[in-house]
Amino acid sequence: MFFRNLTLFRFSATAAKSLEDLDAALAGRALRACGPLEVATRGFVSPFGPDSEVLSHTVGKATLVTLGTEEKLLPAAVINAELGKRLRKEAERRGRPVGGRQRRAIKAEVLDVLLPQAFVRPARLNAFLDSKNGWLVLDTASRKAAEAALTALREALGSFPAQPLAAAETPRALMTDWLGSGKLPAGVALGDECELRDPAGGAVIRCRRQELESTEVRAHLKQGKQVFQLGLQYEDRASFTLGEDLVIRKLRFLDVVQDSLDADGRDSAEAELDARFALMTLELERLFAGLEKWFGLQRPDAQDA
Repeated sequence: MFFRNLTLFRFSATAAKSLEDLDAALAGRALRACGPLEVATRGFVSPFGPDSEVLSHTVGKATLVTLGTEEKLLPAAVINAELGKRLRKEAERRGRPVGGRQRRAIKAEVLDVLLPQAFVRPARLNAFLDSKNGWLVLDTASRKAAEAALTALREALGSFPAQPLAAAETPRALMTDWLGSGKLPAGVALGDECELRDPAGGAVIRCRRQELESTEVRAHLKQGKQVFQLGLQYEDRASFTLGEDLVIRKLRFLDVVQDSLDADGRDSAEAELDARFALMTLELERLFAGLEKWFGLQRPDAQDA
């Protein structure tokens, strides 16, 4: 298990103390199955899969949790077809068109009939909390999904003041300078993709499998385009695309990391997850320390908590 996309939040040392009873808090918000008339439910499930009841897994100061959701699949076309059929029948019976209030009542009846028959789509979102350094890391590039997971965590804990990243250095400007000057922080190298945009809302240029130090890319920068996403490598251990929103996408650990994982044999799925999680959090701790330095990302202090 390696995370693929990372949306990041920060929390203070004071907020980290609320994680001491995390297992009990998650148990109070465990996922339950959708009821016959429910559209969706959400709650925490075991990172080890459906055969385990353990709701968190800690290695060092990093704790892995998994948010589960169940959502009924009920396409609007199915609802509208059944609703239209019933409205026509009611209009014929009454001899006049159905009014707004009656229409809403009939739609509610349709939902009551169709929801128990709908298929249920399960989904899982992994996250980990680094209480040592104050990072909440969610395996998604979707801000909406990340906010929903953070809300679920707050509901479980009662309160959890995690904050979006606040950069002292504007990511877009700094990455544009990196690409334009070729002067990157120590240990950082350009990857092979980027997204350039006219900040005034004009052209968008997306490059993949492209030499980023090429004359063509530099020409776009001279025309005033700025970097909104930039492919990077860090210390020859990980590659990723960094967005101007500081979301890390397409994270991939390189051979030197994969080889260290493969060299240590495991005899169970739990041991495999444990090893991967331990290795991932160790590597990400190094990367996040770099992000802190490059962009001026400060951990909230106790007063902000």
